Amino acid sequence: MSENRPLRLSARQFLGLVADPGTFAELPHPARESRPDGPLGWQGYDASRARAAERTGEEESVVVGTARVEGTAAVLIVFEFGFLGGSLGERTGDRLEAAYAHARGHRLPVVPLVATGGSRMQEGMLALSQLQRVARQSALTREAGLPQIAVLRDPTTGGGWATLGAGADVILALPGAQVGFAGSRVRPPDADPAAYTAYAQLAAGSADAVVPLDELKAALGLWLRLLTNPATAPADPPDALGDTGLPGTGWQAVQRARSPRRPRAQTYLDAWFGDRRAALVGDRCGGADPGGMLCGFGERDGRTVAFAAQTGTATRPAGYRTATRLIRLADRLGIPVLTLVDTPGAANDAEAERQGVGAAIAELFGAVASARTPITTLVIGEGGSGGALALAAPGNTWATPDSYFSVIAPEPAAAILKRPPEEVEATAGQLRIRPQDLVELGVIRGIAGHPRP
Repeated sequence: MSENRPLRLSARQFLGLVADPGTFAELPHPARESRPDGPLGWQGYDASRARAAERTGEEESVVVGTARVEGTAAVLIVFEFGFLGGSLGERTGDRLEAAYAHARGHRLPVVPLVATGGSRMQEGMLALSQLQRVARQSALTREAGLPQIAVLRDPTTGGGWATLGAGADVILALPGAQVGFAGSRVRPPDADPAAYTAYAQLAAGSADAVVPLDELKAALGLWLRLLTNPATAPADPPDALGDTGLPGTGWQAVQRARSPRRPRAQTYLDAWFGDRRAALVGDRCGGADPGGMLCGFGERDGRTVAFAAQTGTATRPAGYRTATRLIRLADRLGIPVLTLVDTPGAANDAEAERQGVGAAIAELFGAVASARTPITTLVIGEGGSGGALALAAPGNTWATPDSYFSVIAPEPAAAILKRPPEEVEATAGQLRIRPQDLVELGVIRGIAGHPRP
């Protein structure tokens, strides 16, 4: 189908695409008696529900049950958009609450496969209040340490997006899906329709990936496997991939860290994880920094380790917030974290200040400091000031021979001290920023590729 005409499958058809054959078992739901035409006595409501049931073969707008996806068991919540636009009412809330309770009782991840226009008008505020029920169930499931992975189908709007969709830990979307809080009939007439798409939500940091329908089962299965199979020990620091000789001077350390030939984060992640990893994208606050901070989960020796890796550029506020999101999620799921430090420093332009770079760094410092899951850090290039230190694990940071870590880069240090440019190299030596200096000072535990102390 085209970007403008996405394929809309029924709930059962969608189940057939994502669930392993023969594994889906529908969950029971509490029976609810209601007055004729619903709680508001909305004339014709019963007839509308009867027509929807006849048309779709379903009793409500969601189908809930357990299934395996690529071998991993989960609770699936599948919306039937053909049943009154996938809208949420009291009976929908009953089914959703039962699904989340079953997930907690059996320690299963929850996967909402969302296609909804929002709350059901024929039930008024009683329908809207189902969002509070959903939010509480999601919060209880989060507190129980169970992952939630949402799939955004077409359309995902209104309260369904603002709870089951946007409230999930990981958000996957289908190409062409209409995604936004405002549905197509209630937007301002001059609104840009491109803003209400899956790709727009990805660019705004509100989704982690747009996945073609024929690749969805594999992607969902990978995420389920990664988030339910944590490593049982802290991550070991990766081996150094560049020059293993130690720098003779501080300035040589800086030059080697800045060399375009030095291995970067992508190379380290490829070597350490292989291709069994999935990216966590976006800060859920309207921004993403995919070119400056790589976050996600990967499989190492059959178990999951989370990663947050700087790429050698000045890290944007959205990058710090995405790393904070990654560490907090890994902490909640008991997954060890590997961080790779490589930045000349935090972005310091006016736009970064307007986006709250200081607050973003503070949040990351706090997430690292309070994490209960073990964090391991390897400095693989430039370690520029607090913008680098925020990602470093206290007491468990290592460095490669072609890296440096400094309170500030030598050039601005010389400028602050009112020294001429020709004294920059000497200043680098005085700062004691070489890996061997950092070991001696007790700033790092050791140097990758060299005997551990």
